[in-house]
Amino acid sequence: MPTLGTAPGGTSPHVPQPSQGDVTMSAPRRTPVAGEPCVLLKLGEIVLKGKNRDLFERRLQNNIRAAVKGLGIKVQVTQREGVMVVRAESRDEADVDAVARRIADVMGIVWVHRAWRVAKEVEPTVQAAIDLVGRHPALARKAAFAIRPRRRDKRFPMTSSELAVHVGAAVQERYDLPVNLKHPEITVSIEVDRDEVFVFTDGLHGQGGLPVGMSGRGLVLMSGGIDSPVAAYRMMRRGLRLDFLHFSGMPFTGPESIYKAYALVRELDKFQGDSRLFVVPFGKAQQQIKSSGAERLQIIAQRRLMLKTGETLAARLGGAALITGDSLGQVSSQTLPNITALDDAVQLPILRPLIGMDKTEIMAEARRVKTLAISELPDEDCCTMLTPRRAETRAKIEDLRQIERRLDAGELAEQLAASVQQHRPSYGEQA
Repeated sequence: MPTLGTAPGGTSPHVPQPSQGDVTMSAPRRTPVAGEPCVLLKLGEIVLKGKNRDLFERRLQNNIRAAVKGLGIKVQVTQREGVMVVRAESRDEADVDAVARRIADVMGIVWVHRAWRVAKEVEPTVQAAIDLVGRHPALARKAAFAIRPRRRDKRFPMTSSELAVHVGAAVQERYDLPVNLKHPEITVSIEVDRDEVFVFTDGLHGQGGLPVGMSGRGLVLMSGGIDSPVAAYRMMRRGLRLDFLHFSGMPFTGPESIYKAYALVRELDKFQGDSRLFVVPFGKAQQQIKSSGAERLQIIAQRRLMLKTGETLAARLGGAALITGDSLGQVSSQTLPNITALDDAVQLPILRPLIGMDKTEIMAEARRVKTLAISELPDEDCCTMLTPRRAETRAKIEDLRQIERRLDAGELAEQLAASVQQHRPSYGEQA
């Protein structure tokens, strides 16, 4: 199995490596903070799930544990009202930071805060707030601050407004900072919980959406291009666990497209873990389609055969849908008549999460997800092989079915699905 850069065939292409993202959770380490470092997670639409909410929360907790497993740091995940608390066995602040960054890629979480857990008393809370302001990068320019308290436990001796005034006065006395409640540069959040108080500044945006696995399983037709990785990301965000199917032009092309698909799946693996990539050598099948007289229908006939192959493989993997990166009108093969002709090829639903997006929007999303640089690497895509000078924009379904009868497309799809090579790109692996 390839590991980039130890790729199939022994080549080592330059592929951008996984990045943990920009960390704005805390300033460079200067002084210790009173309390225990931990991670506080804010959930999104999961909290609206009513009677099924506990199922979503359990799935999310399992996904969190699986995500941090590769860090070698043991964690404890506990559920509170609307939040989750992750405590690391290690009390090393760098370890807890690493846990927070990793969890920020887990679907179903809106905010990840590197918080400090202190005793449920006023003075430890005040001290933690003072310590956090003291290490904030905006302190040097005497930036304005605000205290944002929230009491989930109303038995706390101070109301939220009283706590804000008390803590704010202590911070102001220590650092002589101005207060700005509308647009502060330094915001200290205080959350009073059942057994403890959490104090934090800043945080990381989470991915939102639903925990991966809550919506079933799907199979992505993964090219080496920009669109399909973004489509995959969007469906993982809606709770689908995905497998990936890549069609290589081999034996008529080199393995470069496989390297790219492998690198793309490895980058996307950070959102779900335990990803599987299936590669089909498709070159000879393309040649057969060309020999069948497909002419201007070559591209649509190829894509229908890919979908049929995907449907066959999905049945073996338990997949309930196929996912593609189609965007209406983006290229000549993605007209409405052609999309209708593609839907006719299979019984499984074809999900197209990018259907209404333009290329600029898709590229911006790919850049944020960190797949764009990989997709832009050069390769020889199988879809560009043996293509006609002009592609059909209004394919007729009966013409395509006639081509498929000549090819015995059902049997050919079975053969292609049986020829797949499986790889397991892992986000945590060393390049």
